[in-house]
Amino acid sequence: MENLLHNILSKDSFDTLFARIIELLIVYGLKIIASIIIFVIGRWLAKLLSGIIKRVLLKSDVDLTIVSFVTNLVYFTLLTFVVLVSIGQLGIQTTSFIAIIGAAGLAIGLALQGSLSNFAAGFLMIIFRPFKVGDYIEGAGVAGTVEDIEIFTTKLKTPDNKIVIIPNAKLTSDNITNYSTT
Repeated sequence: MENLLHNILSKDSFDTLFARIIELLIVYGLKIIASIIIFVIGRWLAKLLSGIIKRVLLKSDVDLTIVSFVTNLVYFTLLTFVVLVSIGQLGIQTTSFIAIIGAAGLAIGLALQGSLSNFAAGFLMIIFRPFKVGDYIEGAGVAGTVEDIEIFTTKLKTPDNKIVIIPNAKLTSDNITNYSTT
């Protein structure tokens, strides 16, 4: 026992232990610094690219709801990619993270299938503008004046003064008659 304690406390073992610690700090310290640099530069680039996309969309006169959604979607997608690259730089295997993100995306997509179809229909309606607020239209079996076009639903005011809220997917999946265009 005394021999083991003497070997642990000897100057040679301290020197090799100190050299090993310095070696680990150099190897992993450089990886940590590189990972931090990748994250900082990647985050800056994600902000820059989402800002450029926002300016382009605003100049194209796209609805502010879509501009905000697309800008945030681009930023967080790029930021996720940057975080995965940064973690990969540390030597951590990222394939399991990518699989988890993919499975979560699939589960969320299946759970929100109806809402996503309404969102996509609203997105297309805002871009292509088959009608605008104030137009008298007939669609999805309802006729009325368009009160509001939202990202998931459209509100119509019927001639008998009722507000009818129609999901955008239902409205765009059928014929739309716009009586106000001509």
